[in-house]
Amino acid sequence: MSYLPKPYQPHYKIASRYKKSVAYFSMEFALDQVLKIYSGGLGFLAGSHMRSAHDLKQNVAGIGILWSYGYYNQVRSESRGMAAAHRRKVYHFLKDTGIKFTMLVHGHHVWVKAYYLPSETFGTAPMFFLTTDIEENDHISRTISYRLYDADELTRIAQYILLGVGGAKLLEELGVDPDVWHLNEAHALSSVFYELKKGGSLKSVRKKFVFTTHTPVEAGNEKTSYDLLKKFTFFSGLDDHTLKKVTGIHDDTFNHTLVALRVSKLANAVSELHGHVARAMWKDAKGVCEISHVTNAQNKKYWVDAKLEAARLEGDYPAIASRKWRLKAKLFDEVANQTGRLFDPDVFTIVWARRFAGYKRADLITRDLESFVKMLERADKPVQVIWAGKPFPTDQGAVNQFNRLCELSNHHKNMAVLVGYELSLSKLLKDGSDVWLNNPIVTREASGTSGMTAAMNGSVNCSTYDGWICEFADHGHNAFIIPEADRSLTDEARDHHDMRGFYQILNTEMLPMYYDQPDQWWKLVHNSMSDVVPFFDSDRMADEYYKKIYLAK
Repeated sequence: MSYLPKPYQPHYKIASRYKKSVAYFSMEFALDQVLKIYSGGLGFLAGSHMRSAHDLKQNVAGIGILWSYGYYNQVRSESRGMAAAHRRKVYHFLKDTGIKFTMLVHGHHVWVKAYYLPSETFGTAPMFFLTTDIEENDHISRTISYRLYDADELTRIAQYILLGVGGAKLLEELGVDPDVWHLNEAHALSSVFYELKKGGSLKSVRKKFVFTTHTPVEAGNEKTSYDLLKKFTFFSGLDDHTLKKVTGIHDDTFNHTLVALRVSKLANAVSELHGHVARAMWKDAKGVCEISHVTNAQNKKYWVDAKLEAARLEGDYPAIASRKWRLKAKLFDEVANQTGRLFDPDVFTIVWARRFAGYKRADLITRDLESFVKMLERADKPVQVIWAGKPFPTDQGAVNQFNRLCELSNHHKNMAVLVGYELSLSKLLKDGSDVWLNNPIVTREASGTSGMTAAMNGSVNCSTYDGWICEFADHGHNAFIIPEADRSLTDEARDHHDMRGFYQILNTEMLPMYYDQPDQWWKLVHNSMSDVVPFFDSDRMADEYYKKIYLAK
């Protein structure tokens, strides 16, 4: 039986091997296109996890935040570049639990209301979402749950208190104390201090917390002023002596990831390579827990095209090719609608689509403009390229990169940049691409997941050797791998090496195979579709979390 009280229990009977109770805290969940409370990969991962928890009948409940304005709506400016619009969202399918309580933020009582998403609505574990956007609060308090990853640091601290302390108080209101509190990233870390303040010893509290880290670079882990967090009641009023003993922090720099590693029973990285990187990164830090790894995955049941999957199971290459043609045509309707370009389903199509961040190098293949233009203008083996993805709206460098690609696309009829990269557009792009291009700086991508669902839908990965791809790719058999650059190279030389590697593979392997050896191409596509499952299906991941993390002594 589920650990939740009767009104909130799932519509399925808990499987005996998954009876240990788990509360899963995450700032974002990509559960369905209509519920816009996510920004990118972290949300896609959490959404797939909650879907597999449902399918495997696990004793898991998700706790998140009901973002009134979501992340942002990505639209076009008057000049056809990117603009961020913030529109209030309304979700009539969420259930009002009637649960309200207060929490302290900066010593001020803030009211919190909880909504419930039944497991049968989208086929997920039971979900709870917290909001401060209610009439009992003043304007500033209401804005805490307005926007995911608010650009204002003070608002973000309040959001972390909402997820952590608010989530802990919600569990109190429900009358439950799960066996495992899973922090998906360190955003809900304040829950640890709330539990300690209630009277739990560090040993007893640490026994139930587990932590997933997603950041493979030490500088990328969020740091905040200790004094500022204390003023904001982030530590639930614990005294300095206790806090220093618990956190190991003795100056004013509070590293959220480092502290999460110190107060958790066990932590995990999100790919095998990331596990090695994370252990090396924190090897000199005192008091950190063991860092294992559970490789990320995506929910095949949600993402896969049924007709493509049927053709894969039959090993029917012509049927795979025929279905891909139709899926490309469907994607190209969206391209035409957004950009006025008429793409051809018979033409080799490359897609780069994910969060715009510097290390992901969205514009890498355009940096040698001569090679890029030559690729787009070739008549014998034509190429079409599509970009999509959401930069953080105040990351001006990423926004400028997006806009430069938009400007470049004005000069090429077979290059497009799309806006609105959410679940639905992501599905269209994965269904309709021939190649899924992924070129992060090696060791900077903890896992990445978009290429998994692309492979499930007949799109071949062309990637640098980083993240999950290291556990999947066999060059020329199920993917194409850009050879790794010498790590002693300068950044500029490394980027040039990786860019040249892409063009070498494109011109000597991918295009000749696609156009001149179609049987070989569709065999490779079939290999990719078959090899990506079951390991990169989130059912494996959700099961592995129980076996390796939740049930660990």
